[in-house]
Amino acid sequence: MLKKFIFVVLIIFAANPLAAQKINDSYRLHMSKASSSIQIDGLLDEQAWLDAEVATDFFMITPMDTSFAQVRTDVRMTYDDENLYLLVENFHALPGPYMVESLRRDFNFGKNDNFLLFMDPFDDQTNGFSFGANAAGAQWDGIMYNGGSVDLSWDNKWTSKVTNYEDKWVFEAKIPFKSIRYKKGITEWGINFSRLDLKTTEKSSWAPVPRQFPSASLAYTGILVWDQAPPQVGANISLIPYALGGFRQNRFEGEDPVYRKEIGGDAKIALTSSLNLDLTVNPDFSQVEVDRQVTNLDRFELFFPERRQFFLENGDLFASFGYERIRPFFSRRIGLNAPIQFGARVSGKINKDWRIGAMNMQTGGVEKEALPSQNFTVLAVQRRVGARSNIGAIFVNKQSLNYNPDLNSEAPIYSQFNRNVGLEYNLATSNNLWTGKVMGLKSFGPDNSQNGFVQAANLKYTAGNLTWEWQHEYVSDEYTAEVGYVPRNGYFKINPKIGYRWFPKSEKILNHGPDVSSTSYWNTSGDYTDNASYIAYNIKWRSQSTFMLWTAYDFVVLQRPFDPTNYSGEILPAGTKHEWFAWGTEYTSKPQSVFTYAFSTRMGGYYADGDRYNVSGELGYRFQPYVSITMNANYNRIVLPEPWNRTNFWLVGPRVDVTMTNTLFFTAFVQYNEQIENINLNTRFQWRFKPASDIFLVYTDNYLPAPFYTKNRSLVLKFTYWWNL
Repeated sequence: MLKKFIFVVLIIFAANPLAAQKINDSYRLHMSKASSSIQIDGLLDEQAWLDAEVATDFFMITPMDTSFAQVRTDVRMTYDDENLYLLVENFHALPGPYMVESLRRDFNFGKNDNFLLFMDPFDDQTNGFSFGANAAGAQWDGIMYNGGSVDLSWDNKWTSKVTNYEDKWVFEAKIPFKSIRYKKGITEWGINFSRLDLKTTEKSSWAPVPRQFPSASLAYTGILVWDQAPPQVGANISLIPYALGGFRQNRFEGEDPVYRKEIGGDAKIALTSSLNLDLTVNPDFSQVEVDRQVTNLDRFELFFPERRQFFLENGDLFASFGYERIRPFFSRRIGLNAPIQFGARVSGKINKDWRIGAMNMQTGGVEKEALPSQNFTVLAVQRRVGARSNIGAIFVNKQSLNYNPDLNSEAPIYSQFNRNVGLEYNLATSNNLWTGKVMGLKSFGPDNSQNGFVQAANLKYTAGNLTWEWQHEYVSDEYTAEVGYVPRNGYFKINPKIGYRWFPKSEKILNHGPDVSSTSYWNTSGDYTDNASYIAYNIKWRSQSTFMLWTAYDFVVLQRPFDPTNYSGEILPAGTKHEWFAWGTEYTSKPQSVFTYAFSTRMGGYYADGDRYNVSGELGYRFQPYVSITMNANYNRIVLPEPWNRTNFWLVGPRVDVTMTNTLFFTAFVQYNEQIENINLNTRFQWRFKPASDIFLVYTDNYLPAPFYTKNRSLVLKFTYWWNL
């Protein structure tokens, strides 16, 4: 079966270059240089807008993708020597107020009336930028990768204004050419516009997109035709210094407060219009929102996404290599246990076919833990093949500097180096129906101790109703990625999946259908160790509410000792066998209501012939567009034989978002995690006094639940300014 699978993969890969014609090539918006000056005020009163060509007659994506949209949207674009301009008239189809969560930046797409621009300035159908706003004026910006994914953690300098009228809301934006990357001389960019109107529950786009794909899919962009090549903006250098003051105190260990007075910053230097050099000195990420806690009942390390701004632009060159649980590079490993002193990154496009990335980061040592200073180097390159596929290579090196461990010492022992090299082929046909990957990785360590190998591949088919996928992975026992995320090694895995959706002619149901998946593992000796199989049935209503009913079977032969509560310290021995059945539900209410809710349930077996019951839920209420209040709660009840008996875990998290304007934000949330016996309080005030320039005030406390004793506390006031030279 594996040979047949590889044969099919090779046929599709070989045929892919033949399918290079862009699908929506006939959808063209011609753009001319502005005939007058433009003020960003949400008014269509300048001559430049009256002279601009209009993109209208949008196509419906959902509920159905076979007709024009019922909601009218008109888009105009123009430019001058320094900026790209956008003006959008979002007409109302039904009377009544708009629907938004808040004025919070980078809002939840499905919970807001919004308009989004998807821009492919290289016309490679793979990488680009997204800008937009909701009907209250909250901004959205993100960097696009993998042909349709948007990383909203990316933040850049641009301005916009939303003005509301009785029959429409108007979004006007100015995007500096210095804020984006594009190839010199290209006069045709990929472009598409997306509109979500919650009153009609209609999602639409200017160039048609099949309903099984997100409106962000760059495979289905139309063409923005420039009247001349985009202007070259000359020297493009940005300095982003910061200064902060504050303190932190570990009260649990009786330490005195440590006061902070720090300066540092970043620099962005455009080597070309599509290749950028980023520098950082003494970076600080204290304003980054803390991770959402979870109850951890997994046998392996959990994954938390990167949120630090420096690592994000062109971050897919490094972070997207591999699979979800086989990542040779994971930037959160850098600076996790030691401060980053400085770093540099060159990334971007050399031409339409080649992308490169090179990153070097230096951390300081930590004397208390005998951790040496370390250097991290990552090199990546991509070569486009065919319409949207590419071949990529990566090299990752972690090196301890001036480090000679004393094997007889009681101090921790760290590796002198760890290296990874990898090669992969990413398939994406021009119509996006077929996607896949074939990849291999090799690791190297001192004295051949970490010389391991990874081989994996997948192939996915996504049509209007049917989705199926095959994936297999092999990770050797000795494979090690110290700068990556590979929570499990020493296994072979196969995972087939299939799903089907019916789209009935119903006034209430948008689609419904089943999903089936089975994941099996063997260790490197060929012993069958795991299986996780499930069947789910999904229903999505036209109101955008969703429901899922699922049942699952699990089989585990433990390869290592494991505490099934991750709390008690009592363990199940390696080699023991466990199997159980479980079932559950998930429901999410319609986003149009100011009161929203969601819940999930799980009932069934668990390790050691035990039982596990789980209920989680979220309640939300908004006073739009200024205040959003949510309450999350998760309860686990685990019933096991002695010595565990009954274990109960609560995870509770109330949150308040106050958006006084679209430049003034306050967030406060509490996380009570019974499993780790911690209460976390985090508050953050942000004033965006100029585009991409902020003042932050961040206060964080961690408490023991009883007797409510403060473990540690920190307060930071941070000023950052984006300065274009």
